[in-house]
Amino acid sequence: MRFEDKKINEFTEVLASKEAVPGGGGASALVGSIGIALGNMVGSLTTGKKKYADVEEDIQKLMAEGDSLRVELLSLMDKDAEAFAPLAKAYGIPKDDSSRDEVMEKALDVACQAPMDIMRTVCKALDVIEGFAAKGSALAISDAGVGAVCCKAALQGASLNVFINTKSMKDRAKAEALEAEANGMLDKYCRLADEIYAVVVERIK
Repeated sequence: MRFEDKKINEFTEVLASKEAVPGGGGASALVGSIGIALGNMVGSLTTGKKKYADVEEDIQKLMAEGDSLRVELLSLMDKDAEAFAPLAKAYGIPKDDSSRDEVMEKALDVACQAPMDIMRTVCKALDVIEGFAAKGSALAISDAGVGAVCCKAALQGASLNVFINTKSMKDRAKAEALEAEANGMLDKYCRLADEIYAVVVERIK
């Protein structure tokens, strides 16, 4: 069974165990999916309302993109687990095995890809939530703020899974390129999440 198909209590039970997966990457993907789902909740409560007829088309577009991102983030839960499997095996190779370094390097590279994809997808989700926060129903706007907070946590969480792997990579050029992209996303989108939160607070107070 895929992690995205598990019941909440089943997923968190495995998450709390000593099993290697799911871990921080899968949890971050789930939290990001919850974040964008909250954004779409705002959209659902805005569409069809006469008061927001002038933004109806914009909200519909945001909802379509948001739903796609929600599904993508759920799929990344399993992709993250699959990407970690080669790394787990690589750590089990004896240190005196001549193939260990090469196998480990490839495994570290693979293990970085899913959390990087989680980060990229969460960034897109924050762009969508920004639209909901600006144009969505005032009665549901707090959910856009919660969604932004969730996505910020997902972004930061996924970045840790990148950094713990790039730290061990021998190819420093590749490691530094991944770190630079991750840091760029953190700088821009953690700030955006904070701005969305501030906008929401201003609207509800």
